[in-house]
Amino acid sequence: MGDSLMIDPHSLATVRAQFPVLAQRIHGAALAYLDNAATTQMALPVQEAVRAFEQHDRANIHRGVHTLSQRATDAFEHARSDLKQFVGAGPDHELVFTSGTTDALNMVAHGLSTGGIQPAGLQAGDEIVVSGLEHHANLVPWQQAARRTGAVLRILLPDAQGRVHASDLKRLLNPRTRVLALTACANATGERPPYEAMLALASEAGALTVLDAAQAVAHGVPDLSVLACDFMAFSGHKMYGPMGTGVLVGRRAALERLEPLRYGGDMVAWVSATEASFTEVPARLEGGTPNVAGAIGMAAAAGFIDLFGRSRIDAHLSALREHAATGLSVMPGLTVLSAHSTASAIVSFVADGVHPHDIGTLLDEQGIAVRTGHHCAQPLLEHLGLGPTTRASFALYNTHAEVERLLAGVARALKVLT
Repeated sequence: MGDSLMIDPHSLATVRAQFPVLAQRIHGAALAYLDNAATTQMALPVQEAVRAFEQHDRANIHRGVHTLSQRATDAFEHARSDLKQFVGAGPDHELVFTSGTTDALNMVAHGLSTGGIQPAGLQAGDEIVVSGLEHHANLVPWQQAARRTGAVLRILLPDAQGRVHASDLKRLLNPRTRVLALTACANATGERPPYEAMLALASEAGALTVLDAAQAVAHGVPDLSVLACDFMAFSGHKMYGPMGTGVLVGRRAALERLEPLRYGGDMVAWVSATEASFTEVPARLEGGTPNVAGAIGMAAAAGFIDLFGRSRIDAHLSALREHAATGLSVMPGLTVLSAHSTASAIVSFVADGVHPHDIGTLLDEQGIAVRTGHHCAQPLLEHLGLGPTTRASFALYNTHAEVERLLAGVARALKVLT
């Protein structure tokens, strides 16, 4: 089976050469890195962008009058501009740098449920709708927000196949609905919900909309210019960028409703011994020294993705997922989650009577890196009547030959363990 992404001028060898980590051997076998939903590898151009900043321009930003500080400030704001363009942000949008998706989602839930100069956006009796597909980072912050305010948390449950439906969401929406929080792709199953339609429904009902784009950002980047999306979050380390970096981007008017999570340096406008006023977004939500090199690395990663083209990467990953799901589905005693899902880079499965950790360990002995466990989505897996799973997830440097190795490795593991 061919690798359609790797058409000249970007051959397979050229792409993989940008990721030296892939050239190593694990337990004597060539590494097949299939844990990209947890973390992608970082491309050489991204590493070079980070290194160049650290070697030549490292300084704190915004308030220094010396040359290095001004260079660092320019690079940081240029990265913000590049990433806004990457996700289709317009004049009414703004982008806040965070430490990752979890930080960004906590910033929204905290900011809407905590009072400050203005009353909290959420009040007792308000309703928050969260999909049942969510990673804990887009569930637990909303549980805490509901607890703080007396709001009601409602869950949009998936069906037995792990799908969520717009018709079910319609029944949950009402005049008290203030928030819909939804993923662009479930990290535990690979399910890709119809988030465009669901965000539009919630917005029409008057709710603020929150999209967790962490598992979509490296290929099927949601386009803010056409989405009814107030807040969108994603991480740098899942788009070939640095760890500990992320973004909260969305409508400026919505961001202005958030009470800051952190108070202090660079977010204040004026301070006395007993009072303070705060500056405007995005600085108002970026208290403290940011990860300047990380922001520059994220922007470099976005440029790297666009070099190959998101539609080509998306098609490549979907083909790898289909290849893996088809091969796994015919193995006796093995069930693929969300086998119907096509626009996804994640394939997750369970085997009758076999613990995923044992499968993952045997795969590792063959140089194949996969994820095992609940994938921080325990309520979803319990709703589906499942426990932990084995998960393979793909990036643009993966190949169909690696999928074949995965299939052979799982077949061998099942033979050993059953």
